[in-house]
Amino acid sequence: MWQHFHHQADIGIRGIGDTLAAAFEEGAMALTAVIAEPAKIEANKPIEIECTAEEKDLLFADWINALIYEMDVRKMLFSRFEVNIDRHALRAKAWGEPADPEKHEAAVEVKAATFMDLKVYQNKNNQWIAQCVVDV
Repeated sequence: MWQHFHHQADIGIRGIGDTLAAAFEEGAMALTAVIAEPAKIEANKPIEIECTAEEKDLLFADWINALIYEMDVRKMLFSRFEVNIDRHALRAKAWGEPADPEKHEAAVEVKAATFMDLKVYQNKNNQWIAQCVVDV
């Protein structure tokens, strides 16, 4: 499950999952949904992403920033994610396709993940929550 949450000037993204990796995957889907409709993006080309950070929240911000970077330099959008986290290291695959303005009808451009409302934690139901505000 993923969600957007209200923030005054930018947009908050939140991933929720039964595992830490699943929450990161859903956070990536929330990022995609800020930019375009995920259902319109074909997941046919994989790329690999690696990040490391000492803290889970910083790892989430690095993951989101790595996705933003890959979208920008590859001119792609992603709609499927597979994340593996081992202690402080994240290894992931993101599947997508080249961005097509007519097909994807991009809403906004995301510039970066910020430290505003950056949190990674488990809730009372033992679900993992990974969230931050992205600068649009």
